[in-house]
Amino acid sequence: MKIAFQMDPITEVNINADSSFRLAEEAQARGHELFYYSPDHLAFEEGRVTARGHDMTVQRVEGDPAVLGERRTVDLGDFDVVWLRQDPPFDMHYITATHLLDRLKGETLVVNDPFWVRNYPEKLLVLDFPDLTPPTTIARDLEVIKAFKAKHGDIILKPLYGNGGAGVFRLDENDRNLSSLHELFTGFSREPLIVQKFLPDVSNGDKRVILVDGEPVGAINRVPAKGETRSNMHVGGRPEKIALSDREREICAAIGPLLREKGQIFVGIDVIGNYLTEINVTSPTGIQELERFDGINVAATIWEAIEARCA
Repeated sequence: MKIAFQMDPITEVNINADSSFRLAEEAQARGHELFYYSPDHLAFEEGRVTARGHDMTVQRVEGDPAVLGERRTVDLGDFDVVWLRQDPPFDMHYITATHLLDRLKGETLVVNDPFWVRNYPEKLLVLDFPDLTPPTTIARDLEVIKAFKAKHGDIILKPLYGNGGAGVFRLDENDRNLSSLHELFTGFSREPLIVQKFLPDVSNGDKRVILVDGEPVGAINRVPAKGETRSNMHVGGRPEKIALSDREREICAAIGPLLREKGQIFVGIDVIGNYLTEINVTSPTGIQELERFDGINVAATIWEAIEARCA
């Protein structure tokens, strides 16, 4: 098949951690042709969705992960699969990309389905499952957020469309910074904030569970660095081998059918203790860590699901 990757610079990826690299590597091993382009080079041109990028061969060479051909323009309607793998922030640039890729429907399989990526961003899809999630409020109004804090005491405050642990704050019962942080966030963004009750179980780790076409294939535990609340590997979280619990299988059974129905083939959910906190559909990570810990080929499982849909 002909496969295109819409992603951030391939030349800068960590070959031992990046999930997009691993997906491309497995596709290449299966005999598929690869093309790479950056989100800035996606376009709609007089009825065609096009991209300006490079034919690509990936290689597991530190500091040199891909050999790129001469830049050329392609019609994405000629491809079998387009991977939407650019990282958030989930801003209007990202949303516009989902609208353009949406126009390939019926010609090209876009993974994950851009219509539902746009309508189910990470911190919003969980709202459909209140029985699985900690107490949560989304608001820009400071009085609403203050009322939530007064009720729950110890809270997590973060940007609604952030990623990688950036801008995540824990405000305990004695903290006096809520008004200042609200002023800071609303000073540069018109977006609401999300607040959740703090879960002490995060000290034991924040599990990333990977689902393929709605089915769990495994999990890794991300343990916060000493003195940190955040467990994201971007900010020093340590990945550990761990098995799926009965509760996590229950969560996956509840959300899996919806993910499968909406074309969300590769999804990473975050679970702290017994609670689902995020459903990551934009550019989930964790494949390589899970493959190393469990000795399985998650990338192959993902490609088998894609190949079945294309067939």
